[in-house]
Amino acid sequence: MSYVKYGIRPEFVERVKLKMKNPAIKERITMLTNGLTKFDLADRAKVRRLVKSAASVLQEKLTDAQEEQLVQFVLSQKIDPNNTFHLIKLWGMFR
Repeated sequence: MSYVKYGIRPEFVERVKLKMKNPAIKERITMLTNGLTKFDLADRAKVRRLVKSAASVLQEKLTDAQEEQLVQFVLSQKIDPNNTFHLIKLWGMFR
């Protein structure tokens, strides 16, 4: 659970995972992330907007510190959404 190293609480992750089981929310998040590239996920401003948008969809109120932790986590993972290995690694982290 490397997200814990970034100060992201497991309770928060479990709450988000539970909300993602709702098909309507999952669809909205899918639409939000559709078409992202590794360059988008390496741009701090775009990641910050994405985190804020996702929090809004999930109806999660984030503090500035939580938002920064999430942004830093995404940036440090160097995610390439077109790389299956990266997606499997992330899936394993949050299962």
